[in-house]
Amino acid sequence: MPEIYLSLGSNLDPTLHIPSALRRLRALFGELVCSGLYESDPVGCTGPVFHNLVVVCHTELSPDAALNCLRAVEDQEGRVRDRRGVPHTLDIDLLLYGDAILQRGRLRVPREDITRHAFVLEPLAEVAPDAVHPVLGETYIRLWKRFDSAGIRQKRLGSVVY
Repeated sequence: MPEIYLSLGSNLDPTLHIPSALRRLRALFGELVCSGLYESDPVGCTGPVFHNLVVVCHTELSPDAALNCLRAVEDQEGRVRDRRGVPHTLDIDLLLYGDAILQRGRLRVPREDITRHAFVLEPLAEVAPDAVHPVLGETYIRLWKRFDSAGIRQKRLGSVVY
């Protein structure tokens, strides 16, 4: 079964939506391995700070079917999609699907957010430090150590309980 990596974020009642989403994901995918929970400023939207983490799990679903399941979980948590820049109850991104490199429709793996945003790369490097980016050929811990985090406010809050 392919190992998949998910990025979760919320800046609208995150203490409610993230644990709830993790329970839903566990029901869909089984055992979850979670990074710590991180707090960071919003990027691309307004509102309060975000809570973010990365989750690792396994699936027998195709990448498209997995993506559809993730969208369903977002919807179950009240995600609003028709307005840009508003706070999010829940955002789930499929970062990696095994070592696949896919670009079709809305499916993009590995996601470019991995190397663009500290709120993705730091928790990914925490949960999979020695895993190798399928395009760049470098480990996530190495990518994180080279990441320019100047001016970025982000802190690890601890473990998430769900």
